[in-house]
Amino acid sequence: MPRPEALQPGRSGSSRTRRRLLNSLLLAVIAGTIFGLLLLVFQTVQTERRQREQAAQTVAVLFEIRQVERAALNGETGQRGYLLTLDRRYLQPYLAARAEYNTALQRLHSGLGEDLTPRQRELLAEITALTRTKFAELDEVVGLVQQGRVLDARRQVLDNHGFEAMNRLRFATREMEAIESAILREAIVEASQAEARLLPLLVGLIAALIIALLFGYRLIQRNALAEAEAEGAAALAAARDRADLLASELNHRVKNLFAVVLAIVQMSARDAPEAKPVVTRIADRIRALLTAHEVTQGTGSTRTGTLEQLVATALAPYQSDTMQARIDGPPVTLPQEAATPLGLVLHELTTNAVKYGAWKHGGEIQVHWRVEGDGVVLEWRETGVAAPPQAPERQGFGSMLMTSSARQLGGSVERRFTPDGLAVDIRFPLAPR
Repeated sequence: MPRPEALQPGRSGSSRTRRRLLNSLLLAVIAGTIFGLLLLVFQTVQTERRQREQAAQTVAVLFEIRQVERAALNGETGQRGYLLTLDRRYLQPYLAARAEYNTALQRLHSGLGEDLTPRQRELLAEITALTRTKFAELDEVVGLVQQGRVLDARRQVLDNHGFEAMNRLRFATREMEAIESAILREAIVEASQAEARLLPLLVGLIAALIIALLFGYRLIQRNALAEAEAEGAAALAAARDRADLLASELNHRVKNLFAVVLAIVQMSARDAPEAKPVVTRIADRIRALLTAHEVTQGTGSTRTGTLEQLVATALAPYQSDTMQARIDGPPVTLPQEAATPLGLVLHELTTNAVKYGAWKHGGEIQVHWRVEGDGVVLEWRETGVAAPPQAPERQGFGSMLMTSSARQLGGSVERRFTPDGLAVDIRFPLAPR
C-alpha cells in the first residue's frame, strides 16, 4: 500500500512551505524581541547616565556659586576689618578673595555650559556683573583708606551701594541654586520613571522571548520528527526485518546448543552405568531450561510467554489418566528474565511429585496463582498422598536449586509439608529488578 505522501505530493510540499513560513515568522519574533530588550536596556542606561551627569554638574555648579558668594563675603569682611582697624592683616582675606572670584566665575560659566534656560543666562550675567561691581566697590574703599581718606571711605560704605549689590548677589545665587536643584530633581524623576517602565516591559519582553523559544523548540521537534518519519520509514522497516532475522537465528542456535549439551551429557553415561541417575537428573534439568526458553521465545514476533504456558509446559510430559493436575489463575505475562528460573523451580517440583509426591501415590497437583500488587503469588498444592514425606533434615540439591532460582526471581520460595502433601508458595515481582 503506498504511503500517503506518495499519493499526495502537493500536500507534502505545502506542509514544508508552511513550516518554512512558521520558522521565518518565529525567527522574526525572536529577533524583534531581542532588539526590543537591547533598545530598552540602552534607553534606561542612557537615562541613568544623563541623571548621573546632571547630578555631577549640579554639585559642581552649586559649589562654584558658593565659592563666588564666599569670595564676596570674605572680601567684604577683610575690607571692613581694614577700614575699622587700619590693620593691614585684614587685607589678606580681602586680597585672597579678590584673586579668587574671577577664577570662580570662570569655573561657574564652564560648569553651566551652553545648554542654559533663558532665566539661567540672565542670572549668570547678573551674578557676574554684581560680583564685579561688589569688588569694584571694595577696591575703591580700600584705595581711599590706603590714601588716608578714611572719612571718605566710610561715607562710601554708608552709601548703601555695596550693601544693595551684596543683597542682589545673594538673591541671584539662591535663585540659581534653586533652578539647578529643580533640574536635578527632574533628572532623578525621569530616571525613576525609566526604571519603573523598565521592569514590566522587561518582564513582558522576556516572557514573549521564552514563549517564542518554547514554541520554536516545539516546532523544531515536530519538524525533526516529521522529517525522521518521512526519511526513515524504509530504513526502520529494513532494520526490523534484520532484527527479526537475527533473533530467529539466535533462537535456532540456542536450541542447537541445548541439543548438543544434552547429547554430550547422555553420551557421557554410556560407559558409566552407575552415573546414569545423576546424568538423567542433569538431562532433565537441561530439558527444563530448553522448555522455559521455548515458552519465552514463542513463535513469530512473540518473545514473551505467559505463566499458564510455563506451568502447563512443565506438567505436560508427565500428565496422564492417573497423573492429574489442575491449573488456574489470571492471565500473566512473564518477564523474560523470570521464565528460566521459574521454569527450573516448576520442573523440580514436578519431578519430585512423580518420584515422591502426589503423582507417585495417585494424587493430584493443584496450581493456582494470583496477582498481588506488582507481583505474583503462585501456590503449588499436592493432595492425595497417603503418607506425606517428612521435611528433610538437610537441604538437598533440588532445594538449593529452588533457593538459587528464588534469588534470580527476586522473590521467595516457601515449602511446607501438610497432612495432604507438599505445599509451596512462590512469590516474585512482575517488573524486572
